[in-house]
Amino acid sequence: MVEETTFASGALRLEARLEQSAGAARAAVICHPHPLYGGSMDNNVVDALAAACRDAGCAILRFNFRGVGGSDGGYGDFHGECDDARAAIAFLRERTGDLPVVLAGYSFGAMVALQVGAEHAAVVRVVAVAPPLAMGEIAAPARVPTLLLAGDRDSYCPVAVVATYAARLAPGSASRVLAGADHFFGGYEPAITAAVRDGLAEDPR
Repeated sequence: MVEETTFASGALRLEARLEQSAGAARAAVICHPHPLYGGSMDNNVVDALAAACRDAGCAILRFNFRGVGGSDGGYGDFHGECDDARAAIAFLRERTGDLPVVLAGYSFGAMVALQVGAEHAAVVRVVAVAPPLAMGEIAAPARVPTLLLAGDRDSYCPVAVVATYAARLAPGSASRVLAGADHFFGGYEPAITAAVRDGLAEDPR
């Protein structure tokens, strides 16, 4: 069942799309790329992440950060978007009976997922696709297993930087590199879905 909905992030209302199915054991929140550069919940990589989470049997919430699409407000300089992700987790858990959360994101959204996933007790798995680590690093989550995915032609998330960062992730984490893919993953959406689906299958929490 797919439901177009909204939820509160502080005083703002954010646009969202909720997918629920009977028997879901986990809930997934998906964070989109940078709001100031055309990012939205209808991005191609967000679609691929949603497909992977659907295949893995998750309830799914994708949403537009503040100021994007039908969401209230304006760009929150990363900190506001982290608040949006926290609010998304709370809303999804209310709607799904407090299921454990997979927090996924792409590019800017991956940085949000890494930040919020490191601190949020409900998050049991982080999936970070192409976090732009070359533009500014964020502390590696030490508490929660993380799947880090990048293309080997991505100048924003270079393979060497990915390897260094992955070495600091929590036990049970993994990193995967898609040969030939750049930061935008055009044509690589099925490969993203397969890699993330397989990664979630390896950690059934």
